[in-house]
Amino acid sequence: MTKRLISAAIALAIFIPLLIIGGTWFNIGIYILSIVALKEFLDIKKTKKELPNFITFISYMVLTLFVLTNISNTELIFSLDYRIIAGVFLVFTIPTILYHDRSLYSIVDAFYLIGSVFFLGISFSLFILIRTISLNLVVYLLLITIMTDTYAYLVGRLIGKHKLLEIISPKKTWEGTIAGTLAGVFIGTCFYITIIDVNIPLYVIVLISLFLSLIGQFGDLFFSAIKRYYGKKDFSNIMPGHGGILDRLDSIIFVVLGFMFFISII
Repeated sequence: MTKRLISAAIALAIFIPLLIIGGTWFNIGIYILSIVALKEFLDIKKTKKELPNFITFISYMVLTLFVLTNISNTELIFSLDYRIIAGVFLVFTIPTILYHDRSLYSIVDAFYLIGSVFFLGISFSLFILIRTISLNLVVYLLLITIMTDTYAYLVGRLIGKHKLLEIISPKKTWEGTIAGTLAGVFIGTCFYITIIDVNIPLYVIVLISLFLSLIGQFGDLFFSAIKRYYGKKDFSNIMPGHGGILDRLDSIIFVVLGFMFFISII
């Protein structure tokens, strides 16, 4: 517990000032997180199969291109030249023939990496975009995520009896899910209508908050399913007591992706 509290305090001491300051320093911080997140994706795959060093290097370069190309974006447009997209597919698929050995590098590996860099590149670019638009929007999304996770954990531990999806996450319960959803929706909605926009119709922000709370929990289960498949408890141990970057950002990544459907109307 002591390690967990200390690592959380250190993480918050770094993240909160960067979030408040925004701009270049926040962007650099998010870029670093994206690199660590990709490393965790690569490392967990390596528990079943090592990847060639050259392919690993290419993965980091492509992710850097995805995030930094859009780092100065202020509009709801993720822009990548078609030549870049074509290049991504080529640099990951052509080596499957050049290596000519599925035990070294296969088409399955290629599409795992393509999916990883697209998924992480877009997700972390959206972190930067939303912070560029509004600090309060970031706080709103974080509140929904944190309150949902916190109350789901507390209530599930106290009175949880009915398992939600035991095959993926044995500790999650329906009681916790319901409590977490209610807390996330209530606190997120209260923050939005008092800090961001007092004129928004209540039912609109309630429904949006409900969707985001649920999609965040789906994200948690999605990443848990990946760990279960590879037989790992955590993606890494970069944060003692908490696991890796993806263990901490699993829900918020999906919340950010889900928020994109509504950002133009609220």
